[in-house]
Amino acid sequence: MATTTKSPLQVLLMAYQVGRMTLRRYAHRFSPKKFTQPQLFAALVLKEFLQFDYRKLSQFFRDAPEFRAAIGLQQVPHFTTFQKASRRLLAYPRARRLLRKTIRIAVKRRRIRRRVALAALDGTGLESHHASVYYVRRRAAGGKTWQKTSYTRFPKAGILCDCRSHFLLAVVPGRGPKPDIGHFRAALDQALSVVRIDAMAADAGYDSEGSHVYARQQRGVRTLIPPLAGRPTEKLPSGYWRRKMAACLRHSRYGQRWQVETVMSMLKRLLGAALRARRYWSQCREILLRSLTLNIMILWWARVFYRAGRS
Repeated sequence: MATTTKSPLQVLLMAYQVGRMTLRRYAHRFSPKKFTQPQLFAALVLKEFLQFDYRKLSQFFRDAPEFRAAIGLQQVPHFTTFQKASRRLLAYPRARRLLRKTIRIAVKRRRIRRRVALAALDGTGLESHHASVYYVRRRAAGGKTWQKTSYTRFPKAGILCDCRSHFLLAVVPGRGPKPDIGHFRAALDQALSVVRIDAMAADAGYDSEGSHVYARQQRGVRTLIPPLAGRPTEKLPSGYWRRKMAACLRHSRYGQRWQVETVMSMLKRLLGAALRARRYWSQCREILLRSLTLNIMILWWARVFYRAGRS
């Protein structure tokens, strides 16, 4: 992606527009009314785009009056103001509202369709800087002789995206290592609250008869999941839908599941693979903010760096 000098300002303006359409102007009628909630949300998106911390963000606004003027900031917020705003604005229900608003704007601007033909689901891990990769390898080498890999806890997110536009439809933050299937229903329900999905592709980590039954019979979404869970065997799977997958998956659009891998690569390359937050809930909020930032970037730069729909 070729980033121009105007790009941060454009991202700030787009985030401010999303905030104005979603958030109330002030959190409470007795608030000091120095800064509005849309202004603070736009500043937080800019922080993720520039990969700043709260102190650098405050100093950036102090040194860039044109950015303050773009969103109507009369004075520079203290860095603790941004930190407290993130705890309030990125709480899970409010962050979901903001994510839904970005999707509705994308539908209105015809970036995505209201009826998604194919979506893809997968989980990805992020770095937290608690233990380096070198430390994990050394710990494994000096530990148990039979253990080849040593695992430590890390932030994790379940991501459901539109394969045609790479737009994020649902984000479920959490902590790993744990099975991907744990966020299957939450991600599907979150996406279906905004758009309709005809088919959804997921890897073998989501394979279970219950996943197919829930998605197909209760939510009306055709699932494409390889029936590979369990011990390797030449027998057909026991469940009805898993047997159907064994017979028909090779003739389906399951090959497009790799589109969600592209989305996760975009998230980590453009916004970083490591989180600055240290505590669990702070990491969840940062994952949600990073996902919102990527959607806002796709909204603005659809004609600049994104050409997935032109092939």
